[in-house]
Amino acid sequence: MSDQTEVILRALLATTGRAVFTVEQIHAIVNPRGTSVKQVRAYNFADGSLSQGDIAKKLKLDPGNFSRTVSRWIEAGIMFRLADNVLLHIYPVPEKLPKG
Repeated sequence: MSDQTEVILRALLATTGRAVFTVEQIHAIVNPRGTSVKQVRAYNFADGSLSQGDIAKKLKLDPGNFSRTVSRWIEAGIMFRLADNVLLHIYPVPEKLPKG
């Protein structure tokens, strides 16, 4: 796939994702208790360049727990698993939501 095609497909995914999920909804799925910035960081690392294992190692997450978390995100429709266990989110979100 050409670089331009990949950029266009990522833009389409992000645009569609924003039409379906608000930032607040993604935060509620990614970090339901609102107590772990690491969960949001892990979600944001899933930009299509890192595997699930790479993200877990980078953030020092338990691989088993992270695997269950990723499965939950995939089932919710906010993340996709690509070839070689590479993860792709629908669009990145800020670590903390603005108040109000």
